[in-house]
Amino acid sequence: MSNDSPQWTTTATQPAPEPSHELRVALAAVRTEVAKAVVGQDAAVSGLVIALLCRGHVLLEGVPGVAKTLLVRALSAALDLQTKRVQFTPDLMPGDVTGSLVYDARTAEFSFREGPVFTNLLLADEINRTPPKTQASLLEAMEERQVSIDGTPRPLPDPFLVIATQNPVEYEGTYTLPEAQLDRFLLKLVLPLPERAEEIEVLARHAAGFDPRDLAGAGLRPVADAAMLARARAEVARVQVAPEVLGYAVDVCRATRRSPSLSLGVSPRGATALLATSRAWAWLSGRGYVTPDDVKALAHPTLRHRVQLRAEAELEGVSTESVLDTVLASVPVPR
Repeated sequence: MSNDSPQWTTTATQPAPEPSHELRVALAAVRTEVAKAVVGQDAAVSGLVIALLCRGHVLLEGVPGVAKTLLVRALSAALDLQTKRVQFTPDLMPGDVTGSLVYDARTAEFSFREGPVFTNLLLADEINRTPPKTQASLLEAMEERQVSIDGTPRPLPDPFLVIATQNPVEYEGTYTLPEAQLDRFLLKLVLPLPERAEEIEVLARHAAGFDPRDLAGAGLRPVADAAMLARARAEVARVQVAPEVLGYAVDVCRATRRSPSLSLGVSPRGATALLATSRAWAWLSGRGYVTPDDVKALAHPTLRHRVQLRAEAELEGVSTESVLDTVLASVPVPR
């Protein structure tokens, strides 16, 4: 690096560590495997891998039929992880998610029956269709990686990732997620409708006999596992961040709190989330240090669900995405 180049690697006197080529290749291959079942959605797959590297949770938003469930199942197959799906409904109880104590008449004792939360990838389908009490049953699991039943904490498997979906066009009979819960999702990923060529590819695969319930038949195989993820997480934790880049991430978050279009800006928890996702993206890009471009690249998925538009801004057609674009354009980038 020449003397005229930004010294983003200087958080300490030691040089930035080089990411493991083996681990990066393995995690990059995950996208190739998932693509055998899901056409397009590369950005969503990258986001899910980043969430696994950061031990964060993901909110998936997309209209029905864009392969949200298939995406999670394909990801679990490519990473050799266990996955379970819960369809959230208005009558779902907290114990239906976390598990409960069951009386055994033969032994005259209570035994614990695990709920679907005891898995690696929990797909919480249409999470906004269940009342707040049941939504809140996930909070301890998401934050503490454990659930408490009758006062006894029970640890969850590692890795543990909640992938919650919600439908952006149908709000009748739904319960809006509270801001405190939204803030606990590391990323909000938006799954768009496929382009024409991608949709033709989807139909061609089904015409050729593709069965979404038979991923092994589609050729999916594990290319990484939990041990690799743990090693990769350890490397991501060593990715360096220069003070100037730390300041840039903080300035981006603080600028949302001053935006006239927002009634709620990004919290300090959101700033730490942006730092974490930027480090994971830098590592996936083959660097041991974070640049301002990494922060920019992850700003939208990391912050879009942590801000709230003012009512008047919504009436004027302002979107969260456009506000974040304005914020990124207004905050000086360190040189």
